Amino acid sequence: MTTSLTGPITVNRSDAPASVPELVEPGSATALVEPGSATALLEEYAPVTDRFLATPHRTLLGRGVVAELPHRDGPLSPRVRALLDARRSAGDPNPVVMGALPFAPDAAPALAVPETVRWAPPLREDPLIALPVPSTGDAADWTVREVPEPGVYGAAVAAAVERMKAGEFDKVVLARTLELTASKAPDLPTMLRRLARRDPAGYTFAVPSAPGRTLIGASPELLVSRSGSTLTANPLAGSAPRSADLAEDVRRAAALLESAKDLHEHAVVVDAVRAALAPFCRTIDVPVRPTLVRTAAMWHLSTTVTGELADPERTTALDLASALHPTPAVCGTPTDLARQVIAESEPFDRGAYTGMVGWQNADGDGEWVVTIRCAEAEGRLLRLFAGAGVVAESSPEAETAETGAKFRTFLNAVGAAL
Repeated sequence: MTTSLTGPITVNRSDAPASVPELVEPGSATALVEPGSATALLEEYAPVTDRFLATPHRTLLGRGVVAELPHRDGPLSPRVRALLDARRSAGDPNPVVMGALPFAPDAAPALAVPETVRWAPPLREDPLIALPVPSTGDAADWTVREVPEPGVYGAAVAAAVERMKAGEFDKVVLARTLELTASKAPDLPTMLRRLARRDPAGYTFAVPSAPGRTLIGASPELLVSRSGSTLTANPLAGSAPRSADLAEDVRRAAALLESAKDLHEHAVVVDAVRAALAPFCRTIDVPVRPTLVRTAAMWHLSTTVTGELADPERTTALDLASALHPTPAVCGTPTDLARQVIAESEPFDRGAYTGMVGWQNADGDGEWVVTIRCAEAEGRLLRLFAGAGVVAESSPEAETAETGAKFRTFLNAVGAAL
Protein backbone atom coordinates (compact mmCIF):
# COMPACT_ATOMS: atom_id res chain seq x y z
CA MET A 1 0.00 0.00 0.00
CA THR A 2 1.31 3.43 -0.90
CA THR A 3 0.35 6.89 0.24
CA SER A 4 0.78 9.96 -1.91
CA LEU A 5 0.39 13.70 -1.39
CA THR A 6 -1.88 14.04 -4.41
CA GLY A 7 -4.59 16.63 -3.79
CA PRO A 8 -8.24 16.49 -4.84
CA ILE A 9 -9.29 17.05 -8.40
CA THR A 10 -10.58 20.52 -9.25
CA VAL A 11 -13.32 20.57 -11.88
CA ASN A 12 -14.19 23.75 -13.79
CA ARG A 13 -17.32 24.47 -15.75
CA SER A 14 -16.92 24.16 -19.50
CA ASP A 15 -17.42 27.10 -21.83
CA ALA A 16 -20.85 27.68 -23.32
CA PRO A 17 -21.48 26.07 -26.71
CA ALA A 18 -21.36 28.28 -29.76
CA SER A 19 -24.71 27.09 -31.15
CA VAL A 20 -28.10 28.22 -29.90
CA PRO A 21 -30.10 25.29 -28.44
CA GLU A 22 -33.56 24.36 -29.60
CA LEU A 23 -36.53 25.89 -27.82
CA VAL A 24 -38.65 23.17 -26.19
CA GLU A 25 -41.19 23.01 -23.41
CA PRO A 26 -40.31 20.16 -20.99
CA GLY A 27 -43.24 19.53 -18.65
CA SER A 28 -44.80 22.78 -17.44
CA ALA A 29 -41.56 24.79 -17.55
CA THR A 30 -40.42 26.60 -20.66
CA ALA A 31 -36.65 26.63 -21.08
CA LEU A 32 -33.94 26.68 -23.70
CA VAL A 33 -32.59 23.15 -23.57
CA GLU A 34 -30.90 20.70 -25.89
CA PRO A 35 -33.02 17.53 -26.16
CA GLY A 36 -31.17 14.80 -24.29
CA SER A 37 -28.98 17.30 -22.42
CA ALA A 38 -28.50 17.25 -18.65
CA THR A 39 -30.90 20.17 -18.29
CA ALA A 40 -33.48 18.35 -20.41
CA LEU A 41 -33.33 15.30 -18.13
CA LEU A 42 -33.72 17.58 -15.11
CA GLU A 43 -36.74 19.30 -16.66
CA GLU A 44 -38.35 15.98 -17.58
CA TYR A 45 -38.19 14.46 -14.10
CA ALA A 46 -41.60 13.30 -12.83
CA PRO A 47 -42.19 12.08 -9.25
CA VAL A 48 -43.25 8.49 -8.54
CA THR A 49 -42.27 7.08 -11.96
CA ASP A 50 -38.73 8.51 -12.22
CA ARG A 51 -35.34 8.28 -10.55
CA PHE A 52 -33.05 11.25 -11.13
CA LEU A 53 -29.37 11.54 -10.20
CA ALA A 54 -26.86 14.19 -11.22
CA THR A 55 -23.18 13.88 -10.28
CA PRO A 56 -20.05 15.82 -11.26
CA HIS A 57 -19.49 13.19 -13.97
CA ARG A 58 -22.92 12.36 -15.44
CA THR A 59 -26.68 12.85 -15.27
CA LEU A 60 -29.13 9.94 -15.17
CA LEU A 61 -32.89 9.74 -15.53
CA GLY A 62 -34.44 6.33 -14.94
CA ARG A 63 -38.09 5.83 -15.87
CA GLY A 64 -40.41 3.00 -14.88
CA VAL A 65 -39.44 -0.26 -13.16
CA VAL A 66 -38.73 -3.71 -14.60
CA ALA A 67 -37.34 -5.26 -11.41
CA GLU A 68 -37.06 -4.31 -7.75
CA LEU A 69 -34.63 -5.61 -5.15
CA PRO A 70 -36.68 -7.46 -2.52
CA HIS A 71 -36.11 -6.93 1.20
CA ARG A 72 -34.32 -10.01 2.53
CA ASP A 73 -31.69 -10.87 5.08
CA GLY A 74 -28.10 -11.30 3.98
CA PRO A 75 -25.45 -9.23 2.20
CA LEU A 76 -26.86 -6.65 -0.16
CA SER A 77 -24.19 -6.48 -2.87
CA PRO A 78 -24.44 -10.12 -4.06
CA ARG A 79 -28.21 -9.75 -4.39
CA VAL A 80 -27.80 -6.61 -6.50
CA ARG A 81 -25.23 -8.39 -8.66
CA ALA A 82 -27.63 -11.33 -9.13
CA LEU A 83 -30.49 -8.97 -10.05
CA LEU A 84 -28.38 -7.23 -12.69
CA ASP A 85 -27.04 -10.52 -14.05
CA ALA A 86 -30.61 -11.79 -14.39
CA ARG A 87 -31.63 -8.69 -16.33
CA ARG A 88 -28.63 -9.07 -18.64
CA SER A 89 -29.52 -12.73 -19.21
CA ALA A 90 -33.05 -11.61 -20.08
CA GLY A 91 -31.66 -9.52 -22.93
CA ASP A 92 -30.93 -6.13 -21.39
CA PRO A 93 -27.38 -5.36 -22.62
CA ASN A 94 -26.56 -2.83 -19.89
CA PRO A 95 -28.95 -2.99 -16.93
CA VAL A 96 -28.55 -0.39 -14.20
CA VAL A 97 -29.87 -0.39 -10.65
CA MET A 98 -30.78 3.00 -9.15
CA GLY A 99 -32.15 4.15 -5.84
CA ALA A 100 -31.53 4.62 -2.13
CA LEU A 101 -30.36 2.54 0.81
CA PRO A 102 -31.32 3.41 4.40
CA PHE A 103 -29.17 4.28 7.39
CA ALA A 104 -30.30 1.26 9.41
CA PRO A 105 -28.75 -2.02 8.20
CA ASP A 106 -31.99 -4.00 8.70
CA ALA A 107 -34.30 -1.51 6.96
CA ALA A 108 -35.75 -2.10 3.50
CA PRO A 109 -33.73 -0.97 0.45
CA ALA A 110 -35.32 1.09 -2.32
CA LEU A 111 -33.38 -0.14 -5.35
CA ALA A 112 -34.85 -0.89 -8.76
CA VAL A 113 -33.84 -1.52 -12.36
CA PRO A 114 -35.66 1.13 -14.44
CA GLU A 115 -37.33 0.30 -17.75
CA THR A 116 -35.19 2.96 -19.41
CA VAL A 117 -32.15 4.92 -18.27
CA ARG A 118 -31.10 8.03 -20.18
CA TRP A 119 -27.61 9.43 -19.70
CA ALA A 120 -26.23 12.92 -20.25
CA PRO A 121 -23.06 14.87 -19.37
CA PRO A 122 -22.90 16.54 -15.94
CA LEU A 123 -25.17 19.46 -15.12
CA ARG A 124 -22.18 21.64 -14.28
CA GLU A 125 -21.10 21.48 -17.94
CA ASP A 126 -24.50 22.65 -19.20
CA PRO A 127 -24.57 26.47 -19.31
CA LEU A 128 -28.37 26.41 -19.33
CA ILE A 129 -28.40 25.13 -15.77
CA ALA A 130 -28.13 28.82 -14.83
CA LEU A 131 -31.65 29.53 -16.10
CA PRO A 132 -33.95 30.80 -13.32
CA VAL A 133 -36.65 28.60 -11.81
CA PRO A 134 -40.02 29.91 -10.63
CA SER A 135 -40.54 30.17 -6.87
CA THR A 136 -42.22 27.23 -5.11
CA GLY A 137 -44.12 29.59 -2.84
CA ASP A 138 -43.37 31.66 0.22
CA ALA A 139 -42.85 30.90 3.89
CA ALA A 140 -46.55 31.52 4.63
CA ASP A 141 -47.44 28.36 2.68
CA TRP A 142 -45.76 26.15 5.26
CA THR A 143 -46.09 25.30 8.92
CA VAL A 144 -42.76 24.27 10.43
CA ARG A 145 -42.18 21.96 13.41
CA GLU A 146 -38.68 21.32 14.76
CA VAL A 147 -37.99 17.77 15.99
CA PRO A 148 -36.41 17.91 18.47
CA GLU A 149 -36.61 21.57 19.45
CA PRO A 150 -33.21 23.33 19.54
CA GLY A 151 -32.99 23.22 23.35
CA VAL A 152 -33.64 19.49 23.45
CA TYR A 153 -31.12 18.91 20.65
CA GLY A 154 -28.51 21.00 22.50
CA ALA A 155 -29.07 18.95 25.65
CA ALA A 156 -28.46 15.73 23.69
CA VAL A 157 -25.22 17.18 22.34
CA ALA A 158 -24.12 18.18 25.87
CA ALA A 159 -24.90 14.70 27.20
CA ALA A 160 -22.90 13.08 24.39
CA VAL A 161 -19.94 15.40 25.06
CA GLU A 162 -19.92 14.41 28.73
CA ARG A 163 -19.87 10.73 27.81
CA MET A 164 -17.00 11.30 25.36
CA LYS A 165 -15.01 13.18 27.98
CA ALA A 166 -15.53 10.16 30.24
CA GLY A 167 -13.97 7.97 27.52
CA GLU A 168 -17.09 6.02 26.44
CA PHE A 169 -16.73 6.77 22.72
CA ASP A 170 -14.95 9.16 20.33
CA LYS A 171 -17.63 10.71 18.11
CA VAL A 172 -21.34 10.64 17.36
CA VAL A 173 -23.36 12.40 14.66
CA LEU A 174 -26.63 13.73 16.05
CA ALA A 175 -29.36 14.94 13.73
CA ARG A 176 -32.61 16.83 13.94
CA THR A 177 -35.49 17.37 11.55
CA LEU A 178 -37.82 20.06 10.33
CA GLU A 179 -41.35 18.87 9.52
CA LEU A 180 -42.91 21.17 6.93
CA THR A 181 -46.60 20.79 6.21
CA ALA A 182 -48.41 22.57 3.37
CA SER A 183 -52.01 22.84 2.22
CA LYS A 184 -51.16 20.68 -0.80
CA ALA A 185 -48.43 18.29 -1.91
CA PRO A 186 -45.11 20.07 -2.58
CA ASP A 187 -43.91 20.73 -6.11
CA LEU A 188 -41.02 18.25 -6.19
CA PRO A 189 -39.87 18.88 -9.80
CA THR A 190 -39.46 22.60 -9.09
CA MET A 191 -37.62 21.88 -5.83
CA LEU A 192 -35.29 19.53 -7.69
CA ARG A 193 -34.52 22.18 -10.30
CA ARG A 194 -33.79 24.76 -7.62
CA LEU A 195 -31.48 22.36 -5.78
CA ALA A 196 -29.63 21.50 -8.99
CA ARG A 197 -29.16 25.13 -9.97
CA ARG A 198 -27.96 26.09 -6.50
CA ASP A 199 -25.10 23.52 -6.50
CA PRO A 200 -24.73 22.13 -10.07
CA ALA A 201 -21.32 20.61 -9.29
CA GLY A 202 -22.72 18.52 -6.43
CA TYR A 203 -24.88 15.40 -6.26
CA THR A 204 -28.57 16.12 -6.84
CA PHE A 205 -31.15 13.35 -6.57
CA ALA A 206 -34.84 12.50 -6.44
CA VAL A 207 -35.79 8.83 -6.03
CA PRO A 208 -38.58 6.80 -4.42
CA SER A 209 -37.47 5.82 -0.90
CA ALA A 210 -40.54 3.85 0.27
CA PRO A 211 -44.15 3.41 -0.90
CA GLY A 212 -45.60 6.90 -1.19
CA ARG A 213 -42.32 8.62 -0.30
CA THR A 214 -39.75 10.50 -2.38
CA LEU A 215 -36.20 11.22 -1.25
CA ILE A 216 -34.97 14.50 -2.71
CA GLY A 217 -31.77 16.42 -2.02
CA ALA A 218 -28.39 17.81 -3.03
CA SER A 219 -25.50 16.12 -1.25
CA PRO A 220 -21.92 17.43 -1.37
CA GLU A 221 -20.40 14.07 -0.42
CA LEU A 222 -19.38 11.10 -2.56
CA LEU A 223 -19.23 7.92 -0.51
CA VAL A 224 -17.42 5.94 -3.20
CA SER A 225 -17.33 5.41 -6.95
CA ARG A 226 -15.82 2.63 -9.05
CA SER A 227 -14.73 2.92 -12.66
CA GLY A 228 -12.98 -0.20 -13.87
CA SER A 229 -10.17 -0.87 -11.42
CA THR A 230 -10.14 2.65 -9.93
CA LEU A 231 -12.04 3.71 -6.83
CA THR A 232 -12.59 7.22 -5.48
CA ALA A 233 -13.97 8.27 -2.10
CA ASN A 234 -14.41 11.82 -0.86
CA PRO A 235 -15.15 11.97 2.86
CA LEU A 236 -16.28 15.32 4.24
CA ALA A 237 -16.21 16.11 7.95
CA GLY A 238 -15.76 19.42 9.70
CA SER A 239 -17.99 22.25 8.50
CA ALA A 240 -18.59 25.98 8.74
CA PRO A 241 -21.50 28.04 7.38
CA ARG A 242 -20.88 30.35 4.43
CA SER A 243 -21.27 34.13 4.73
CA ALA A 244 -22.73 36.56 2.21
CA ASP A 245 -19.88 38.95 3.10
CA LEU A 246 -16.82 37.97 1.05
CA ALA A 247 -14.24 38.90 3.69
CA GLU A 248 -16.14 37.04 6.40
CA ASP A 249 -16.60 34.04 4.11
CA VAL A 250 -12.84 33.85 3.49
CA ARG A 251 -12.17 34.22 7.22
CA ARG A 252 -14.50 31.34 8.03
CA ALA A 253 -12.85 29.11 5.41
CA ALA A 254 -9.38 29.87 6.76
CA ALA A 255 -10.52 29.27 10.34
CA LEU A 256 -11.98 25.90 9.38
CA LEU A 257 -8.64 24.81 7.91
CA GLU A 258 -6.96 25.61 11.25
CA SER A 259 -9.67 24.37 13.61
CA ALA A 260 -8.25 21.67 15.89
CA LYS A 261 -11.72 20.36 16.65
CA ASP A 262 -12.72 20.07 12.96
CA LEU A 263 -9.34 18.67 11.86
CA HIS A 264 -9.64 15.96 14.52
CA GLU A 265 -13.19 15.15 13.44
CA HIS A 266 -12.05 14.95 9.81
CA ALA A 267 -9.03 12.76 10.61
CA VAL A 268 -11.27 10.23 12.39
CA VAL A 269 -13.38 9.88 9.24
CA VAL A 270 -10.45 9.67 6.81
CA ASP A 271 -8.73 7.03 8.92
CA ALA A 272 -11.93 4.95 8.91
CA VAL A 273 -12.29 5.30 5.12
CA ARG A 274 -8.67 4.23 4.59
CA ALA A 275 -9.09 1.21 6.87
CA ALA A 276 -12.32 0.11 5.16
CA LEU A 277 -11.01 0.43 1.59
CA ALA A 278 -7.42 -0.79 2.01
CA PRO A 279 -8.32 -4.53 2.02
CA PHE A 280 -9.79 -4.13 -1.50
CA CYS A 281 -6.83 -2.21 -2.92
CA ARG A 282 -3.50 -2.91 -4.53
CA THR A 283 -2.55 0.70 -3.79
CA ILE A 284 -4.37 3.50 -1.99
CA ASP A 285 -3.52 7.21 -1.97
CA VAL A 286 -4.58 9.42 0.93
CA PRO A 287 -3.53 13.10 1.11
CA VAL A 288 -1.87 14.12 4.36
CA ARG A 289 -4.03 17.22 4.95
CA PRO A 290 -7.59 18.06 3.93
CA THR A 291 -8.60 20.82 1.57
CA LEU A 292 -11.80 22.84 1.38
CA VAL A 293 -14.91 22.29 -0.70
CA ARG A 294 -17.85 24.64 -0.70
CA THR A 295 -21.54 24.46 -1.38
CA ALA A 296 -23.89 27.41 -1.56
CA ALA A 297 -24.47 27.15 2.22
CA MET A 298 -21.40 25.48 3.77
CA TRP A 299 -17.62 25.07 3.80
CA HIS A 300 -16.40 21.50 4.37
CA LEU A 301 -13.05 19.88 5.06
CA SER A 302 -12.49 17.39 2.24
CA THR A 303 -10.08 14.57 1.42
CA THR A 304 -10.13 12.73 -1.92
CA VAL A 305 -9.01 9.11 -1.49
CA THR A 306 -8.13 7.10 -4.60
CA GLY A 307 -7.16 3.49 -4.97
CA GLU A 308 -6.39 0.72 -7.46
CA LEU A 309 -8.48 -2.40 -6.86
CA ALA A 310 -6.65 -5.67 -6.29
CA ASP A 311 -9.48 -7.73 -7.85
CA PRO A 312 -11.88 -5.56 -9.89
CA GLU A 313 -13.68 -8.61 -11.28
CA ARG A 314 -14.94 -9.46 -7.79
CA THR A 315 -15.34 -5.99 -6.26
CA THR A 316 -18.29 -3.81 -7.25
CA ALA A 317 -19.06 -0.21 -6.34
CA LEU A 318 -21.69 -1.47 -3.88
CA ASP A 319 -19.16 -3.84 -2.27
CA LEU A 320 -17.03 -0.79 -1.53
CA ALA A 321 -19.98 1.31 -0.39
CA SER A 322 -21.20 -1.43 1.93
CA ALA A 323 -17.75 -1.73 3.48
CA LEU A 324 -17.73 2.03 4.15
CA HIS A 325 -21.28 2.56 5.36
CA PRO A 326 -21.82 4.12 7.80
CA THR A 327 -18.69 6.24 8.03
CA PRO A 328 -17.96 8.26 11.17
CA ALA A 329 -19.06 11.31 9.16
CA VAL A 330 -22.72 10.23 9.46
CA CYS A 331 -22.68 7.87 12.45
CA GLY A 332 -19.66 8.14 14.76
CA THR A 333 -17.04 5.89 16.24
CA PRO A 334 -17.02 3.18 17.42
CA THR A 335 -19.88 2.46 15.04
CA ASP A 336 -22.04 0.15 17.16
CA LEU A 337 -21.94 2.41 20.21
CA ALA A 338 -22.56 5.51 18.09
CA ARG A 339 -25.64 3.84 16.59
CA GLN A 340 -26.88 3.16 20.11
CA VAL A 341 -26.38 6.79 21.14
CA ILE A 342 -28.22 7.94 18.01
CA ALA A 343 -31.17 5.66 18.79
CA GLU A 344 -31.29 6.99 22.36
CA SER A 345 -30.92 10.66 21.37
CA GLU A 346 -32.93 11.16 18.18
CA PRO A 347 -36.76 11.09 18.56
CA PHE A 348 -37.34 10.04 14.94
CA ASP A 349 -36.44 7.34 12.42
CA ARG A 350 -33.70 8.48 10.03
CA GLY A 351 -35.04 6.35 7.20
CA ALA A 352 -33.00 7.09 4.08
CA TYR A 353 -31.20 10.04 5.69
CA THR A 354 -27.45 9.29 6.10
CA GLY A 355 -27.87 6.18 3.99
CA MET A 356 -26.71 6.25 0.39
CA VAL A 357 -28.19 6.97 -3.01
CA GLY A 358 -26.72 6.07 -6.38
CA TRP A 359 -26.42 3.67 -9.29
CA GLN A 360 -24.50 0.58 -10.41
CA ASN A 361 -24.31 -1.33 -13.68
CA ALA A 362 -23.82 -5.04 -14.35
CA ASP A 363 -20.04 -4.56 -14.75
CA GLY A 364 -19.81 -3.29 -11.17
CA ASP A 365 -19.15 0.37 -12.00
CA GLY A 366 -21.20 2.95 -10.14
CA GLU A 367 -21.43 5.93 -7.81
CA TRP A 368 -22.85 5.96 -4.28
CA VAL A 369 -23.46 9.26 -2.52
CA VAL A 370 -23.96 9.98 1.18
CA THR A 371 -27.61 10.92 1.64
CA ILE A 372 -27.38 14.29 3.36
CA ARG A 373 -28.83 17.77 2.63
CA CYS A 374 -32.07 16.00 1.86
CA ALA A 375 -35.74 15.62 2.67
CA GLU A 376 -38.41 12.96 2.37
CA ALA A 377 -41.74 13.98 0.86
CA GLU A 378 -44.94 12.13 1.72
CA GLY A 379 -48.24 13.69 0.80
CA ARG A 380 -48.37 17.23 2.18
CA LEU A 381 -45.45 16.56 4.56
CA LEU A 382 -41.83 17.38 3.80
CA ARG A 383 -39.37 16.17 6.44
CA LEU A 384 -35.93 17.84 6.27
CA PHE A 385 -32.83 16.38 7.97
CA ALA A 386 -29.54 17.88 9.18
CA GLY A 387 -26.85 16.57 11.50
CA ALA A 388 -23.59 17.62 13.13
CA GLY A 389 -20.54 15.65 14.17
CA VAL A 390 -20.16 15.78 17.95
CA VAL A 391 -16.73 15.26 19.50
CA ALA A 392 -15.39 16.04 22.98
CA GLU A 393 -14.60 19.63 21.96
CA SER A 394 -18.13 20.31 20.64
CA SER A 395 -20.54 22.84 22.12
CA PRO A 396 -24.35 22.56 22.00
CA GLU A 397 -24.65 26.08 20.60
CA ALA A 398 -22.19 25.48 17.74
CA GLU A 399 -23.70 22.15 16.69
CA THR A 400 -27.24 23.52 16.79
CA ALA A 401 -26.13 26.44 14.63
CA GLU A 402 -24.42 24.04 12.20
CA THR A 403 -27.60 22.03 11.67
CA GLY A 404 -29.49 25.28 11.12
CA ALA A 405 -27.01 26.32 8.44
CA LYS A 406 -27.32 22.93 6.73
CA PHE A 407 -31.10 23.21 6.66
CA ARG A 408 -30.71 26.34 4.53
CA THR A 409 -29.82 24.27 1.43
CA PHE A 410 -33.30 22.82 1.35
CA LEU A 411 -35.21 25.72 2.82
CA ASN A 412 -34.04 27.85 -0.09
CA ALA A 413 -35.34 25.25 -2.54
CA VAL A 414 -38.64 24.97 -0.72
CA GLY A 415 -39.21 28.67 -0.28
CA ALA A 416 -39.63 28.38 3.50
CA ALA A 417 -37.66 29.93 6.33
CA LEU A 418 -37.31 29.58 10.09
